[in-house]
Amino acid sequence: MLFNELGLSAELLRAIEEQGYQTATPIQQQAIPLILEGRDVLAGAQTGTGKTAGFTLPMLQRLQQGTVNRRRIRALVLVPTRELAAQVADSVRCYGQHLPFRAAVIYGGVSINTQIAKIRKGVDVVVATPGRLLDHLQQQTIDLTAVECLVLDEADRMLDMGFIRDIRKILNSLPRERQNLLFSATFSKEIRRLAADLLNSPTEISVATNGKPAEGIDQVVYPVDRQRKRALLSHTIGAQNWRQVLVFTRTKHGANRLATQLEADGLKSAAIHGNKSQAARVRALQEFKNGKVRVLVATDVAARGLDIERLPHVVNYELPHVAEDYVHRIGRTARAGHTGHAVSLVCVDEHGLLADIEKLLQTKIRTEVIPGYEPDRRIKAEAISTGRGGQRNSGNKKRWRNAGRANSSKKRATDNRRSAV
Repeated sequence: MLFNELGLSAELLRAIEEQGYQTATPIQQQAIPLILEGRDVLAGAQTGTGKTAGFTLPMLQRLQQGTVNRRRIRALVLVPTRELAAQVADSVRCYGQHLPFRAAVIYGGVSINTQIAKIRKGVDVVVATPGRLLDHLQQQTIDLTAVECLVLDEADRMLDMGFIRDIRKILNSLPRERQNLLFSATFSKEIRRLAADLLNSPTEISVATNGKPAEGIDQVVYPVDRQRKRALLSHTIGAQNWRQVLVFTRTKHGANRLATQLEADGLKSAAIHGNKSQAARVRALQEFKNGKVRVLVATDVAARGLDIERLPHVVNYELPHVAEDYVHRIGRTARAGHTGHAVSLVCVDEHGLLADIEKLLQTKIRTEVIPGYEPDRRIKAEAISTGRGGQRNSGNKKRWRNAGRANSSKKRATDNRRSAV
């Protein structure tokens, strides 16, 4: 279906055309008409499906059709991370470039005074992370009483990161009469509970099977000993002449260490994680996009919301503790209908984690042993450190896997929350 068949205004269609788009994605085809009708929507969509435009375009049109409210905040988009906030704000500005609306992005890691100054000048749309938005509410530097549309983007991630209390506090500052849009990659019991509290007779739409990655991703596992992972990674990047590679580690320290090691191997690299300043994160991402940095090493929190056009390669240097995070990681490639390549370097310690991922995907991932890097079968599995003072045995014993999740979940949510906002 073409965008000009969805009932969008001439100003929005002009902006869409200038971006080179003509055909709407499935989530856009389903969501845009419903949002234009003023319906509350519960939408299931993975990253890379075009969901940002799916709510941004109709949200702007409804503001366009409404009464101008003297630069009061009329739309609020809540997202889990700084990077996603910046991405959504860019989309609002891009698609709204021919409309008389102002947007502000609010997140931590930068001066709150600059944000206050912009809000005082008057904005129509605010894109924010929950933590910094609460700071503004507590300091009474923002007024949300005129909000007509609330969007929760990647709601599952916000709940996983421990934002639920912050979200409920923010909801108390909003008018009762408003349109609500909730986008989530999964529909867990917690998401259903939040939707029941938040949405008013919502229409539910879904364009992707829960736990399934986007189509067009070639997935492969390279078995390798843990001590030889870095050598294999450097060898693969060089031998296959990969020019742009996003690599995931479990911890911030691991990201820093790997980036330094890859630099020593002659590969221009940078690390991006929650302990980096926002300026450093933006600079690393920009250098990665323009080719100055060949390898970007990231943790899950920092990489959430990264939108890198035509990213060809994603590498799981270490498998994530939570299987769903694997889907989010590899979803950084094969976006907007493009193809991509996802490699996982798996040592004996991670066989249980791989089994969890394959169970979620309901399929076996292709395995390829690289000559010269065959794993030593004499090496025994060891417990995997969570990076937060805990350990997780990733063998086949369920009691170890469940204990690892339980011991780290609360701590992980707190650490993720601090890093993201």
